[in-house]
Amino acid sequence: IMSAVAFDILPLKLHPFSQSTPTGLDCVGWKRRISSPVITDGALDKTALTDDVGSEEDLYEDFRSSNHRYGHPGGGGEQLAINELISDGSVVYAEALWDHVTMDDQELGFKAGDVIEVMDATNKEWWWGRILDSEGWFPASFVRLRVNQDEPMEDYPLKVEGGKEDDSSSGSRRFGMGQTTKDQMRTNVINEIISTERDYIKHLKDICEGYIKQCRKRADMFTEEQLKTIFGNIEDIYRCQKKFVKALEKKFNKDHPHLSEVGSCFLEYQTEFQIYSEYCNNHPNACMELSRLTKVSKYVYFFEACRLLQKMIDISLDGFLLTPVQKICKYPLQLAELLKYTNPQHRDFKDVEAALNAMKNVARLINERKRRLENIDKIAQWQSSIEDWEGEDVLVRSSELIYSGELTKISHPQAKSQQRMFFLFDHQLVCCKKDLLRRDILYYKSRINMDDMEILDVEDGKDKDFNISVKNAFKLHCRDTEEVHLFCAKKPEQKQRWLKAFENERRQVQLDQETGFSITEVQKKQAMLNASKQHHSGKPKAVTRPYYDFLMRQKHPTLPTTLPQQQVFMLAEPKRKPSNFWQNISRLTPFRK
Repeated sequence: IMSAVAFDILPLKLHPFSQSTPTGLDCVGWKRRISSPVITDGALDKTALTDDVGSEEDLYEDFRSSNHRYGHPGGGGEQLAINELISDGSVVYAEALWDHVTMDDQELGFKAGDVIEVMDATNKEWWWGRILDSEGWFPASFVRLRVNQDEPMEDYPLKVEGGKEDDSSSGSRRFGMGQTTKDQMRTNVINEIISTERDYIKHLKDICEGYIKQCRKRADMFTEEQLKTIFGNIEDIYRCQKKFVKALEKKFNKDHPHLSEVGSCFLEYQTEFQIYSEYCNNHPNACMELSRLTKVSKYVYFFEACRLLQKMIDISLDGFLLTPVQKICKYPLQLAELLKYTNPQHRDFKDVEAALNAMKNVARLINERKRRLENIDKIAQWQSSIEDWEGEDVLVRSSELIYSGELTKISHPQAKSQQRMFFLFDHQLVCCKKDLLRRDILYYKSRINMDDMEILDVEDGKDKDFNISVKNAFKLHCRDTEEVHLFCAKKPEQKQRWLKAFENERRQVQLDQETGFSITEVQKKQAMLNASKQHHSGKPKAVTRPYYDFLMRQKHPTLPTTLPQQQVFMLAEPKRKPSNFWQNISRLTPFRK
């Protein structure tokens, strides 16, 4: 094989933190060549495990005395199985999940949906593949192995949107005992969903029992706060997934898998899947904490001993911790493929269609929550730049800047008018005054609790409450105290933007209540602490992503020199160019002044 020559010339460098997941877990019907058996019910013979491997302390000492490296590229039985199939002359196809922009002439560029012939999968981060006459390296995490390896390639372009096939395709061909090709394809997808769920449960069990349980025994090495950072709420996810897989098993028709009705399971658990939001948001912190710990050799040896004691496949801890992130992203992909091979007359069709939309909404919600959490640092920085701040921090009640701009505020008595800068957050409207000489400096003046207010549109002309003529005006009226605030915008379009912003603020508050979105006290305090440090140092805080910087530093000597951003972790916004405070705060608003 072509890449094998390159591997002989330049030995692989061992990477402790590959972001690639065991992609081979998506394979169905292929003989597994993993040293330890996959036990579907999660049972594990602890006695046999101890006899074969030895105690954790023995392993720990063995690895201390040897110069063992943590993590091996290309490790794991799945990659071996793929390469053995290729060596035996089998053609293995993968389907692109995301666009891969070619970085150099040795990389293989493709678009999402393209079918790639996998020619070598020896390395778990980069595979060698071919599309038509083009060959090159591509990131393994950007593709998934096609469930239906037996689907003829000449039929593939004939698929049309919605899952229906062209009349000239092979849709009417019979496959096996009375099954059409489409039924067999649906069988393959159902089998993949069930199989990958069982594998996923095994991975979660291994993490919880193989790592977390062992770490808790070593209070001299790990604090509870560190374990919370590294593993997040993965134990909650494990409990949720165990219930979900049981529900799937009940709906699985073992005799005729294509008749299985699994769509209702996804609909039933769509709310529970929102717990992945907390895990995905914490994952970058987990990677940074692991990176810090594994600079100390005793942690390297300890994690490797845990893996061997649990008889887990040869993937580093961070690779296992990435699987929940990828799992929640793969559900819409699996359901889309299932819908493609489900006839509209099938009893499961409507549920699968609804489940696909539901899981897309879950992914969208997780993405939105991540964006909100990334914004709290900017909000904390904004508050730290305001002079004479009084009262509680903005983050105590708010986490989103809805809109901002200048308005004229008219107050009782004598209808006194004041030009002020207003910042509308969820739950509150903050009022600031610009410095007379330095217009970029703001002074805190007051705030209004939006939960008690109703918005009143005011027609141009004389206002009865304030006995003055107004233009482009609106009021905030407190239902409890009858207090009234009158505001005037400079232009009619500015007034309409403010009225729309107030609607969006109420909608955001309602959505947060429905979805249970909240920011922890630890996150609030950390954001304010970071902003305070930046403020006292006199340096503007650049919006950086140490997590992605860490990913981009990973290299491979015989492969492309850059590791592309892991788009499988597609929950974060693209990194913006560092900018000053005013640019940052304006980007938080959905409107332009």
